[in-house]
Amino acid sequence: MSRKRWRFWAWPWELKQAGVLGINARNLNYIAHLNPRKLYARVDDKARTKLICHEHEIAVPRTYALISRYGDIAHFGALMGNRQQFVIKPACGAGGRGIMVVAANTREGFVLANGTVLSAADIEHHLASILSGLFSLSGHPDKAIIEARVMPHVAFSEIAVGGTADIRIVICQHVPIAAMIRLPTAESRGRANLHQGAIGVGIDIATGRTTTAVHHNRQITQHPDTLSPVSGLLIPHWQQVLHIAGRLSHALQLGYVGVDIVLDANYGPMVLEANARPGLNIQIANNQGLLKANSHALAVPELKILPV
Repeated sequence: MSRKRWRFWAWPWELKQAGVLGINARNLNYIAHLNPRKLYARVDDKARTKLICHEHEIAVPRTYALISRYGDIAHFGALMGNRQQFVIKPACGAGGRGIMVVAANTREGFVLANGTVLSAADIEHHLASILSGLFSLSGHPDKAIIEARVMPHVAFSEIAVGGTADIRIVICQHVPIAAMIRLPTAESRGRANLHQGAIGVGIDIATGRTTTAVHHNRQITQHPDTLSPVSGLLIPHWQQVLHIAGRLSHALQLGYVGVDIVLDANYGPMVLEANARPGLNIQIANNQGLLKANSHALAVPELKILPV
């Protein structure tokens, strides 16, 4: 009796049959069709996204300063004063590059979330690197956003190591179709970035409960650092999270968008950023393709999102 040989790959027709959305189909059928190119700047520039959120009363981390000129870098100390915690990020960065999380401001210097101690000169050098475009999507000159640090929610204390978990919601035609939570690990150095070693955990859209989880595209059931289970957990404020994502997609006037939301211990759900080209790894985290959900969303009449 012959046994079926295991394969680590699949034919294109097998992926389509399983409902998996590929990058070409995503770009042609959804992004090009639903996202006007002239509106990309609304999400590619995080400072602009935050302004849109403010206009529509959508919660975001408080902005302490926006530095766009090299001459302003010398005033960094005065801008921060005695603030103990803050985050520095490039306005047009991607993939978590250039983000610096300051956990304490001491006599010895600025202590980062990973324990590294930097001097004021080190911070100013980093700000100059951001302005030069070192971390920007296109390499063009950029702006540096200095904002409040999000305080991790207690619900994720055992499954988010060294950083803050964030929730990705994919919106098609203003309808939430898929969700996952990205959990930082020691390997990812506290960053919720799957390519750097964070965990992706699927979320059931209807219930807000975590389902399957992947680490480096391999399914897991426990956090590799804490050994705590990552499946079957109920995400706090779930309906509010979905509502915020839907409202932002309307405000941005983008039909296919990924919205990243964090849960702050004091202020609840807050928007971190949005993406006009949401990645496809969310299918792996959920162990489910996006084609069927996208088709259903396109068949739904456009929704009017009302304020809570």
